[in-house]
Amino acid sequence: MLESIQSFLEAVSGVVWGPWLLIPLLLGTGLYLTIRLGGLQFIRLGAALRLGLLRRKDPGSAGDISQFQALTTALAATVGTGNIVGVATAIGIGGPGALFWMWVTGLLGMASKYSEAFLGVRYRTTDAAGERNGGPQQYLERGIPNGFGKALAYTFAVFAVLASFGIGNMTQGNSVASNLESSFSIPTWATGIVLTIVALLVLVGGIKSIGRVTAGFVPIMIVFYVLGALYILIANIGDLPAAIALVFHDAFTGSAAVGGFAGSAIIIAIQFGVARGIFSNESGMGSAAIAAAAAQTSHPVRQGLVSMTQTFIDTIIVVTMTGLVIVTTGAYAFTDENGAQIDASVMTGEAFTHGLPGEWGHWVVTLSLVMFAFSTILGWSYYGERTIEKLLGRRAVMPFRVVFSLVVFVGCTTQLGVVWAFSDVMNGLMAIPNLIGLLILSRLVARETKLYLRHDPKLTATQAEIEEFMADDEGWRQWRAQETAPPVGTATRP
Repeated sequence: MLESIQSFLEAVSGVVWGPWLLIPLLLGTGLYLTIRLGGLQFIRLGAALRLGLLRRKDPGSAGDISQFQALTTALAATVGTGNIVGVATAIGIGGPGALFWMWVTGLLGMASKYSEAFLGVRYRTTDAAGERNGGPQQYLERGIPNGFGKALAYTFAVFAVLASFGIGNMTQGNSVASNLESSFSIPTWATGIVLTIVALLVLVGGIKSIGRVTAGFVPIMIVFYVLGALYILIANIGDLPAAIALVFHDAFTGSAAVGGFAGSAIIIAIQFGVARGIFSNESGMGSAAIAAAAAQTSHPVRQGLVSMTQTFIDTIIVVTMTGLVIVTTGAYAFTDENGAQIDASVMTGEAFTHGLPGEWGHWVVTLSLVMFAFSTILGWSYYGERTIEKLLGRRAVMPFRVVFSLVVFVGCTTQLGVVWAFSDVMNGLMAIPNLIGLLILSRLVARETKLYLRHDPKLTATQAEIEEFMADDEGWRQWRAQETAPPVGTATRP
């Protein structure tokens, strides 16, 4: 029975993530938004990195967490097993050229990530608990004022809740438990108990608790992993130019592990590069807009640009490190005792073991996988609670946090073939309504973005300066009125 369900889900996933639906929609939306925004992700990247990573806060602005905490919460959700196993899967099946298409996905996806984060702040509301609530489940309904917008919003919310229990919970817990069991003989039930308790302690505090933990935890885990990868690349610096050349060459000629002719190999490289790239950075899925909506920011453009750097860090830095280590060490061509290509689940580990002295490679990958997966649980829990609130109201949030934490134990102690397939389908389906909404709302995003950046291109304006130069803009006045409106669900005096 389970095998039949898994086969069905894998077939659906093949259609959703295939070359005729989500892949062209994702790439097409990213390219369209890049053009409409004038290549904003390239021109404003430096200013966005300075604001998000160095200044970190936007003094005098309203919100639940700082811009840096919103960024690290979104990074927590995206820098996960996709950065280790997902990259290996793309290169193992699609060949080294798949890494190039992951780069393309990341660069174009930065425009999508900016737009959805902008809209997350632009249409956020304040809920009955006094917390900011935004994301596709809000801006699709409020920004597209008809039944179609409402249908898109609720469709996104349903798929996002389901995805949060899959890719954001059980699969991550399973990755941690299975790796600790194989590496250190720690029973999966023991890992499950510890992860469940720690997750519950963090999650019951809501976004402020999650933001504090991820702000301290996420930068450390990324730096730890990147330094290990950099050591390997520097130690093999003589092989690095050839590895990069191979990535570009195979992107347009193909050397996929499957596929009978050159054209099919190129298609496979594109398909797996794009699919795994989106799986890693989530650009276009709409999930990161939920974290962005909680940020303390003086204008939606500012948080949109800060959130855009998440895709840059995830794909252009972390994914690149993994991919180049795999290609430089030749791990994508390693074989097992039967002469078959090694499985993607161990490919990155083999690459690091081959590249680092002693047992360091094994330690780096195992510990990174544990940290990446746990951080994903934290980030996705917030996405799940905000979308369950859309469907069932504020009263469902605390029960969701408790149930979400308990399900971590289930993931740690259960075989999850069906859940992985289910998660892929839900991830793809939640992206579709969001991408449609981004295209419909792109005119508003472009207009308000260009207006703001005309006055503050370096993102250095104070709150008072912003109030002054935006005073005559109708969109700004709408947003400011929205920011000071009473919480949803509370009564106002006549």
